[in-house]
Amino acid sequence: MPPLRPQPRCLADFFSYETTKSVVVKSWVVGVVNRVVQLLILSYFIGGPCSWCTPSGRVTPRGDAGWVFLHEKAYQVRDTVIESSVVTKVKGIGKYGNRILDTADYGTSVFVVVTKQILTENQEQGVCPESEAAYRCASDHDCQGKGHTTGSGVLTGRCVPYNTTLRTCEIRGWCPPEVDTVDVPVMLEAENFTLFIKNSVRFPLFGFEKANLPPHISAGELQRCRFHPEQQPLCPILRLGDVARFAGQDFASLAATGGVLGIKIGWVCDLDRAWELCLPRYSFTRLDSVTRHSPGSPGYNFRHARYYRGHNGTELRTLTKAFGIRFDVLVYGNAGKFGIVPTLINTVAAFTSIGVGTVLCDIILLNFLKGAEHYKARKFEEVPEASVPPAPASPTGCTPGALGDQSREKQSTDSGTFSLGL
Repeated sequence: MPPLRPQPRCLADFFSYETTKSVVVKSWVVGVVNRVVQLLILSYFIGGPCSWCTPSGRVTPRGDAGWVFLHEKAYQVRDTVIESSVVTKVKGIGKYGNRILDTADYGTSVFVVVTKQILTENQEQGVCPESEAAYRCASDHDCQGKGHTTGSGVLTGRCVPYNTTLRTCEIRGWCPPEVDTVDVPVMLEAENFTLFIKNSVRFPLFGFEKANLPPHISAGELQRCRFHPEQQPLCPILRLGDVARFAGQDFASLAATGGVLGIKIGWVCDLDRAWELCLPRYSFTRLDSVTRHSPGSPGYNFRHARYYRGHNGTELRTLTKAFGIRFDVLVYGNAGKFGIVPTLINTVAAFTSIGVGTVLCDIILLNFLKGAEHYKARKFEEVPEASVPPAPASPTGCTPGALGDQSREKQSTDSGTFSLGL
């Protein structure tokens, strides 16, 4: 029978098989590194015994151990879809000029508290000189190359007297045009206005619903309370001056130019705990802080008009340029509840990650410690396929075990574990 032709090296490597071989290395350095890495991994996933306990035994979050299971609550199913409804109501009386303003005067549908107004009264349709300085002129020729419209109307192409010393381009529109550069007072009484926020949320995955109103508070107590982050953190009535202060703003400066403040309500709930412990948390910020120093359009303002008829039936209007503080209520949150699937997944991940310690110790042994070559020789060993000759037929028909000790195969009690002392 011809001998077997040797197979190519790459083909033999492809069809080779690797099996685990246990080598016990008696080294204090490697042993300490291995146990420290394992302890750190377990602390990251689960945490040591009472890793968040105070000396009195009371559990208090410290945030230094058990990040995955204790801090991030990886054993829970989380619902990040929050359905929310917000209703706001402003109360307060303010004096602006010779007028007394109530809720209907300073509030709008987008929830803006007006703190300063520039009024242009008794406007009617017609022609009049433009009030903007950019449209000053000396002759009609100066008004014919400035485009077709201005901020107040449509140019007629004529240069007309604005007053006894100044001439400007004539426009067709609502006259007289607005002059928004005048200095007007600010209604600082708005600092003491109160804001009532009624917010309800729902997490549809768990069918959980909650409102921001304290559950056992009477109507009288609700009207008297005022929000404070430490003393009354659940009170839904906020003083506007406090909102500006919590956002790091000066109310007088904010009222003069206008601005946008954000009231954020966070609902981060652990539904494995009691229903009463799912509570809102309020925080405040200024949303237009990037553009508040813009020279072109600082702060926040808008225009609106009130139309009426004059004595002769002419349509008139009062144009108002209002500066105010806009409040945006932003609701966010998520809820979590125990689930067997994420618990199993993260538990398996925790115990699998313990193998990182073995990889690190192998790198140290194979590259940095004395006796690395000896360790490599013990760890990696190539064994060719053994060919076992067939047992000879017995003329007596007896099994090999019945022929005595000479025909018995030697049984190995070696477990494959080597012990190295480094």
